[in-house]
Amino acid sequence: MLALLKRNFILYFRNRSGVFFSLLGALISFLLYIIFLQKNLTDSWSQLPNSTNLLNNWLMGGTLAVTGITTSFTALKQMVQDRENQVDQDLFLTDLGNWGLQASYLISSIVISFVMQMFMYAVMSFYFKESPVISHLPEIALIMLLSSLISSLVNVLLIYRFQSVDSLGKLATIVGTASGFLVGTYVPIGVLPDFAQIIMKCTPTTYIASLYRQVLMKEPLETTFTGNSGLLQEFQEKMGIQINWQELLTKEETYFIVVIISLVAILLWMLFVKVFSKRK
Repeated sequence: MLALLKRNFILYFRNRSGVFFSLLGALISFLLYIIFLQKNLTDSWSQLPNSTNLLNNWLMGGTLAVTGITTSFTALKQMVQDRENQVDQDLFLTDLGNWGLQASYLISSIVISFVMQMFMYAVMSFYFKESPVISHLPEIALIMLLSSLISSLVNVLLIYRFQSVDSLGKLATIVGTASGFLVGTYVPIGVLPDFAQIIMKCTPTTYIASLYRQVLMKEPLETTFTGNSGLLQEFQEKMGIQINWQELLTKEETYFIVVIISLVAILLWMLFVKVFSKRK
């Protein structure tokens, strides 16, 4: 298993252009905010003191969620490439067998996604001159792990039956473009029509972005909205800090949803591996 994991890590990080393009969705989200969205959002919430710091942390939460999606997707391309080149037939002959091989792809994707989220967090913190709150780092790491897990599981289910890297590239374009919209970094969820909001609420990483924002924005929210709970609730709902299902979900409820989705995705992945391995 360790040899397969090492192989997947080397193949991912050695391809520098691949690493760059795996971060492209997150970088687009980051750059669009800096160039266009930051001023518009700041003007929209100009009545708030220190709105720039507040919105910078909001952007960081969404961009980290996008990073989890796009980097795990790129890491899983190796599975399709091995299948296309029939390298997987040789790897099946190892002691690990099909289950071990499929697990190696999934674990590699999770680790790569986690590492790249840490990288993007460091880059954005440096750019915005945000000193991480030490007490928040363990929870941020936990959310990164959950983000890596759920993104990798959803992506592996999406691409499991792809047979060529070329056809997968078309899906990668869609995923990279859509991810910024689905986590609400391009357009906040609260200003979208009801139908679009429902689509976003059915996307697992929307809840990951919500968790990131609740942690990263905890102190700025408390400082900015002191004595103004009504405006705080409006801001949290419109900006997707807390997701509204009849009422705003608490952080604990959001964690619960993420864990349930992860467990369901694990069961589906196991079913996919079992069913399709029998057809080989």
